[in-house]
Amino acid sequence: MTSADESPFTEENGCNRDSNLFYFIVSYVCLMATSSVNFVLFSLFFIYLGICLSQCKDIRHSLDDDLLLPYTKSHGPSHSHRHVRDCQSVAHGNVTQETWAASKHSNSPVFKSNMFISDITDDSGVHRWVSGHITEVHDPLRSVSVLEPGGPGGCEWSHRELVELTAKTRKCLVAQNGGFFDIANGQCLGNVISDGKLVRNSGGIQNAQFGIRKDGTLVFGYLSEDDILDQVNPFVQLISGVVWLLRNGEIYINESIQAECDETQKTGKFQYFVDVISARTAVGHDAEGKLILFHVDGQTDVRGMNLWQVAKFLKEQNVLNAINLDGGGSATYILNGSLANYPSDHCKLPKWRCPRAVSTVLCVHERLCQPEDCSEHGRCVEGQCVCQQGWSGPGCANLTCQAECGEHGICTENGCVCDAGWMGLNCSQVCAAGFYGDGCNQTCTCTNGGSCDPVHGRCTCPAGLHGDSCEKECPLGFYGLNCKQSCQCHDMCPCNAATGSCNTTYQGERNISLHRGAVQPLVALTRHVNNTFPV
Repeated sequence: MTSADESPFTEENGCNRDSNLFYFIVSYVCLMATSSVNFVLFSLFFIYLGICLSQCKDIRHSLDDDLLLPYTKSHGPSHSHRHVRDCQSVAHGNVTQETWAASKHSNSPVFKSNMFISDITDDSGVHRWVSGHITEVHDPLRSVSVLEPGGPGGCEWSHRELVELTAKTRKCLVAQNGGFFDIANGQCLGNVISDGKLVRNSGGIQNAQFGIRKDGTLVFGYLSEDDILDQVNPFVQLISGVVWLLRNGEIYINESIQAECDETQKTGKFQYFVDVISARTAVGHDAEGKLILFHVDGQTDVRGMNLWQVAKFLKEQNVLNAINLDGGGSATYILNGSLANYPSDHCKLPKWRCPRAVSTVLCVHERLCQPEDCSEHGRCVEGQCVCQQGWSGPGCANLTCQAECGEHGICTENGCVCDAGWMGLNCSQVCAAGFYGDGCNQTCTCTNGGSCDPVHGRCTCPAGLHGDSCEKECPLGFYGLNCKQSCQCHDMCPCNAATGSCNTTYQGERNISLHRGAVQPLVALTRHVNNTFPV
């Protein structure tokens, strides 16, 4: 961070000081593009560019000099979850964690950030002014995520990144540094679950944890391996801190020291971590289930708060449960994409202060929909799915039609799709006469007064006719529907094809065999009759 009256990007810092020279070289290289000294000019250009970039990097690069570490060697205590459970107060029984239903005020703003400047009195009666931020987060299940440094995969690669840059990967409205990391190699420490993905399992190391389960339950405290891997109500976000500050509204630091101090190291190191004033970050919740993010500026052993003061301050803000996160030079607060705190690490140019590249980040973003993609049938707007036409429900997963499709149709995103032979908004109407099939868009081919089936289009012929399109009369000797009845006329006289009456006049050519072989022919020839047969 810079002083109030100077900027690291003024002409004094070496970056902008030579900007005119930079543009001069670029212009000169372009003008001399056809010259024989092209290679030399381009070489000089890139050498200058490298020098300028290195100077800029020096200005923005933190020296990691304000270190606030709870452990001397390996991170975390060596004892088991059972040890933590058995050593806690009998008032808590076997329960080593506290749970609380998260706020679900979907109509409230996502967050409210307040800056404080407070007078803190230490044990010796010395007054000290401190400043920082308290952020209230509504609906944390849908608006809070644990981010890996630089984005997904950051912990796997032991990557470190500025909180400001990590926040851009999720368009965070508010972001602050999260869990601890190995300052030597950048490895994420503790447990990390990011947006439902188990990124890192600490193997049961007992440090204070903060998590959000799938049903929106907020969890603070010490977790067993089974707790972390639970699949019935899994964690969707999880991060590890060091020291449980408040438990059910009471300061819980002494108990945390017993639970988290490693037996292999001297208590003094851990006690110093707790007692020294420094920049601090923490996360907790209030009685409404709002998530509380806390940040205070400082510099180790110079200004800021110790953990006792942080716990007392949070208790006065009606916070019920809270854990301490990484502090010292790691303490960073980003508001609407910009750095909003005063870092304590020095830059390579010692008169400047720089934010530190850290590990995990707590991110407050716009509310996410459940599911995030609205089942691919809508778009997420401020945490609410706006469904496409034909879809409904909180997640746009339900097909919706203006009318019930009844027994002859199914509901789709485009409305009712009717079975073959049916039509109408609710598929309750049979195809109009002369049409059949899907959508009633096939034309019937029935002639001579035949009617077609609305489903498959087969013709039902009047008495005396047959054929695919009712185009043929019954053969000699047969009459009626489908020409299935035999004439009963004497002397082989033909009968009326429709009624079977023997008192009939027949003219024209008649085939005595039924189409498709439905009736066996009486005579294997075709007669030409031009006279009237008496009864």
